[in-house]
Amino acid sequence: MAAPVTIITGAGSGIGRALAQALAARGHRLLLVGRRREMLLETSLRCEGSPDVFCHSADICDESAAAAIVNAAVGRFERIDNLVNCAGIAPKKSIDKTTAHDLHACFAVHAIGPALLIINCWRHFANQRSGRIVNVSSLAASDPFDGFLAYAASKSALDSLTRSTDREGAPLGIKAFSINLGCVETAMLRSFADETLVPSAKTLSPDFVASQITPYLDGSRDRDHGRCIALASP
Repeated sequence: MAAPVTIITGAGSGIGRALAQALAARGHRLLLVGRRREMLLETSLRCEGSPDVFCHSADICDESAAAAIVNAAVGRFERIDNLVNCAGIAPKKSIDKTTAHDLHACFAVHAIGPALLIINCWRHFANQRSGRIVNVSSLAASDPFDGFLAYAASKSALDSLTRSTDREGAPLGIKAFSINLGCVETAMLRSFADETLVPSAKTLSPDFVASQITPYLDGSRDRDHGRCIALASP
């Protein structure tokens, strides 16, 4: 069987970069998606073991991006086996300071963008009678914390997207999973939480998170399809 093809959004840094490296080591062909091409290129240089890595710079908030991303993957690799929705933002604001822009931005990145990517992948997955979708979500979806109304609500929508996708996809061989993370040691976390607020000893490393996601993409955790899987920080 040809090396599996995986699309990863948010691949320019953090969890997306770590996952790209982990999947490359397993021989996946990769389409790396992110807004900053230079960051994607840096990730690609770390993807040892992959037979083919292709960088596609795009903003998944753009309604036309999903079709372009999927077309790029099919044009390059002639198939898609996995989609990982990993892109994320986390504006920290109290409820009274939260704006319509904050809500639109979070839902665009965490729900609308992933949904459009799934819609555009659907025909290819259905024709193959196989496809796996991993949505990188958050424990905040079920246990929100102060200052993250837009983030938590949009991650909750992402979890709902997983359940709907998995139910409708089951007869077609399509499986979906949500990985609900605790605090992960990334630049995004440190943009709003310093060491005194969230000690590094209380965070998950991106490499560890990547190691926990890969089994959902190689079929060894298919029994968990349709679930939101908690991965709490220490």
